[in-house]
Amino acid sequence: MNGVLRWCVLVPCLNEEKAIGKVVKSALRLGVPVIVIDDGSDDRTVEIVSALPVTLLRHDHRQGKGEALRTGFRAALRQGFDAVVTMDGDGQHLAEDIPRLVDVGKRFPDHIVIGARLLQREQQPKARRRANAFADWGISWACAQPIADTQSGQRWYPRSALELVELDAQNFVFEAAVLIAASRQKGLGIVSVPIASRYEGSFRLSHFNPLRDFMRIALYTTGQVFRYGQIRASYSRSRAAPLIVDDTYSHRVV
Repeated sequence: MNGVLRWCVLVPCLNEEKAIGKVVKSALRLGVPVIVIDDGSDDRTVEIVSALPVTLLRHDHRQGKGEALRTGFRAALRQGFDAVVTMDGDGQHLAEDIPRLVDVGKRFPDHIVIGARLLQREQQPKARRRANAFADWGISWACAQPIADTQSGQRWYPRSALELVELDAQNFVFEAAVLIAASRQKGLGIVSVPIASRYEGSFRLSHFNPLRDFMRIALYTTGQVFRYGQIRASYSRSRAAPLIVDDTYSHRVV
């Protein structure tokens, strides 16, 4: 890609009054545009964000994380950005990790970059770790390539991935759908950058419902495995070691 790569930070949020100010301010210190998408909050989230120099997009009522991301993708496309970095509004992602994702995104232009929670994994609740591992197994199969952390919301999406904005997938399924369609329809690779797992008790109760949302993701993913066919070959490709880039060097690790 010629010229300066234009990118921004997208922050979908819902009732994040305790953390959103710190999260957005940390993103602003990167010196790039920040777009916050409020998914119908009924606490002080909008009031806090409105006082900051960002683009605030609002849903009148709750539509789910997928629709919040979709609104952000559309805005980024309209504004001509070449890529976006997404991060959650609850403080689990650090803006300090974003330059590493951006650097890898520039070095791997035809890839989605995921901030994979591979460090300090002992902080992850065991049940969540097992559920995430199952999701990684299934979504990697549907993508026909290995992915280190399919459930992380801190990601670098190049413009070709943003163009998948109209995928028919809602709520938390949308993030899995983008990975699958980017892999299968766009031929994009998936590369991961190790970040820390953060599950401190200060975070609010997750909007992710383990039973309901994992079931939705599993059903969608199973459908995509059969949709794209070559089931055995796709599974074999998904069992390779994921591509992980740790700052200054790249290598394949299990």
